Amino acid sequence: MKYRSTRGSSLYTLDEVLLRGIAEDGGLYVPESLPSFNIDEFSAGDSILDTARVVLTPFFSGSSLTERLEEIIAQTFRFPIPVSKLSVEKGNAWMLELYHGPTAAFKDVGAGFLAACLSQLQRPGGPLTILVATSGDTGGAVAAAFNERPNTQVVVLFPQGRVSERQQKQLTCWGDNVLALAVEGSFDDCQSMVKEAFAAPQLRARYQLSSANSINIGRLLPQSIYYAHASLAHFRDTGHKPGFIIPVGNLGNSLACILARDMGLPIGEIILASNANRLIPDYLAGAEWLPRASIHTLASAMDVGNPSNMERLREMHGEAAELSQMLTAISVSDDEIEQQMRDDMREFGFATCPHTATATHAYRHLSAEKNAADWIIVATAHPAKFDSIVEPLIGQPVAVPAELEAILSRPNRFQSISASLDALSNAMDEKFEVDEGTPTGDK
Repeated sequence: MKYRSTRGSSLYTLDEVLLRGIAEDGGLYVPESLPSFNIDEFSAGDSILDTARVVLTPFFSGSSLTERLEEIIAQTFRFPIPVSKLSVEKGNAWMLELYHGPTAAFKDVGAGFLAACLSQLQRPGGPLTILVATSGDTGGAVAAAFNERPNTQVVVLFPQGRVSERQQKQLTCWGDNVLALAVEGSFDDCQSMVKEAFAAPQLRARYQLSSANSINIGRLLPQSIYYAHASLAHFRDTGHKPGFIIPVGNLGNSLACILARDMGLPIGEIILASNANRLIPDYLAGAEWLPRASIHTLASAMDVGNPSNMERLREMHGEAAELSQMLTAISVSDDEIEQQMRDDMREFGFATCPHTATATHAYRHLSAEKNAADWIIVATAHPAKFDSIVEPLIGQPVAVPAELEAILSRPNRFQSISASLDALSNAMDEKFEVDEGTPTGDK
């Protein structure tokens, strides 16, 4: 299989697009064409490993990693990803629990996949540098996945003061090959700095930059697996195609679900649940696509004013008129998130995080017609990561998963920088001891 940039026609291998992360023309990589599956092709096995093997095999065609696909799948899906039936007052709903990985968020799947792939790709020169912007969860998952892996180093940019205390701990507690930088700005500033770094040829070459944000297609491919597997299991059990309600930020997790449906998996309607950063709902409702400054909300990992993956989605499916026929999006305010977390505790008997609460809110406000369908609500993070928000609302403590408890015992290691490419380059040079005489690229 070959891949191309959303802004060009040249074709690349999987190895090339995984290593580069973002195309040299600034575009995002997409498959030249998607494979198409029928349900019978998955009859040989019932595990998520079996589903991953069927779906991912075509994407690895022509890759040097083909012979290692089994190992990569095993490393990626090494923790449970259950779908639980919910006790709801009306309708039929399930929850896809994506928070059982090492950093208690859905990003663990994509980060683990990238680490398994990139650590095995042959490349000349020094270490590969993973440069990642995070609004809360991605950076922690990437740092955990690459921590102390040989011949790799990680630079994490996060918006200072805009992530929870426990999220920050997950971003800043790793070994010597991880540099955590608190940026004086928003997530959009962090994301812009990453894009500027990739557009600086000498800097990109000197550090062998690659990305682990959802701008890297290596994040989307494994995330499509849990949508494929959950929909297959549900269809086998009920004969119904489930719809999915997904909290949306940078649009990567949602696009993974769309990819699974595009490939023929039995997925019904897809609803995107946004917070007060409502660029996507406004665009699908007919507004012009005009990126805007992000708004700080309780669901901080979704505070994105310019979702990168919209470029992929528009390239693959067209503009708002076409997209609005295949997707629905709603916006949920902080007040509604707070009330929803209280309602979730009352109705489900367990806590949800602020991000998941946007999706449960969307479910509870379905029309009567849509409520008759089967829905899988996507839970993207464990509520213990947001204890300072969740616990006062539900009036009781949230148990901390063992993996998260281990991370919280580590010391913090980070530094603050301004939102500029100069500041980023200087921090990298200092951390990784680059010779001062070495050119630092286009700053």
